[in-house]
Amino acid sequence: RHALRRRVAYDPLDPNGNITIKWDVLSWTPDGYVATVTINNFQTYRQIMAPGWTVGWTWAKREVIWSMVGAQATEQGDCSKFKANLPHSCKRTPAVVDLLPGVPYNQQIANCCRGGVVSAYGQDPSGAVSSFQVSVGQAGTTNRTVKVPKNFTLLGPGPGYTCGPAKVVPSTVFLTADHRRKTQALMTWNVTCTYSQHLASKYPTCCVSFSSFYNDTIVPCAKCACGCEHKTCARSEPDSKRLMSASGKSSAHAVTAVRGHVNRQSAAPLLQCTTHMCPVRVHWHVKLNYHDYWRAKVTVTNFNYRTNYTGWTLVAQHPNLDNITEVFSFDYKPVVSYGSINDTALFYGMKFFNDQLMEAGPYGNVQSEVLMRKDASTFTFRQGWAFPRKIYFNGDECRMPPPDSYPYLPNSAPASLVSSASVVVAFLVLLMA
Repeated sequence: RHALRRRVAYDPLDPNGNITIKWDVLSWTPDGYVATVTINNFQTYRQIMAPGWTVGWTWAKREVIWSMVGAQATEQGDCSKFKANLPHSCKRTPAVVDLLPGVPYNQQIANCCRGGVVSAYGQDPSGAVSSFQVSVGQAGTTNRTVKVPKNFTLLGPGPGYTCGPAKVVPSTVFLTADHRRKTQALMTWNVTCTYSQHLASKYPTCCVSFSSFYNDTIVPCAKCACGCEHKTCARSEPDSKRLMSASGKSSAHAVTAVRGHVNRQSAAPLLQCTTHMCPVRVHWHVKLNYHDYWRAKVTVTNFNYRTNYTGWTLVAQHPNLDNITEVFSFDYKPVVSYGSINDTALFYGMKFFNDQLMEAGPYGNVQSEVLMRKDASTFTFRQGWAFPRKIYFNGDECRMPPPDSYPYLPNSAPASLVSSASVVVAFLVLLMA
């Protein structure tokens, strides 16, 4: 079963990507311990967006949470057996969320309080971590008597992550601020969580369309690329406001009621009515051809009236991305997953310029052009070579158009058109004979 999950969660463009939850026991208390919990996102291009992460687990015995700094349990549970000081949470299966920005300083620790938002490691390593501190009671008070929690879960913010069992590892070593002394945790255990797009959603969440300067054909996203059933859509911006106003009260009530646990995620998307019914479309246009270079334009469009994509990421795989000369309006990093193979690029918005993809409407798009140097031994416009092999948006693979629909050069045609033309010519010859 675990082997099947690992295969489903495997991402060939980020084979080592995962989220690691590390528990460091820093001190013992009369009935338990104080631990710092650190969530490290080691995924190259998949972040955790608002409303942020939710971490859950099952206690091995009858532990309680006395207090927390930098996070909070969503439910206190039944603490009726405690007469004086009440624990922060008595739930056997607590769910913990990050605090929001702006909380008092005495409730903060380092890397906390960003509303559960965690950047992708390849985009912003300093923002790819989140931490909180927890004081655990009715637990063991030595390395031998502590029982690690089990059945860890991670929502980021929705489903898709599968977490393995907690494993005790060598204690974390800390360096003091002056770099002259090392200290170490009394005990450390790690939990590794991996992401599967198949577990997260039945359908893709984005699609890809193509066009080129050498052909008037625009290849659209496939029909119902992201599924069409049971989806509410708006035909215009005024229509979207009417639908959101009508559903606002019931949606807010539903989110509040379930915010504590599994369904703590964004409200259901309200999409602009399209044939593909995808929240996001990525359009790749082969724009210009020079003697030694060629240029492609990439446009990302948001069709979701309810969601802004802050800190978005876009990953493209193409053999000529190993020779990028300039990216004009996005930031860019190569993604080298396998030794010297450098055919994948990570694009993301420039800070305070276009790092937020706004909701559907006139401002709901970001775009850039990419200038690439040609390799004479491989470059061609034939057979769709100039179009990407894969596209990912926010870590999810997008639905590509079928290969036989790609724009073709004017002096070439698909086999189906050639064969049809041959039949017509033969028919005319027969009539003239």
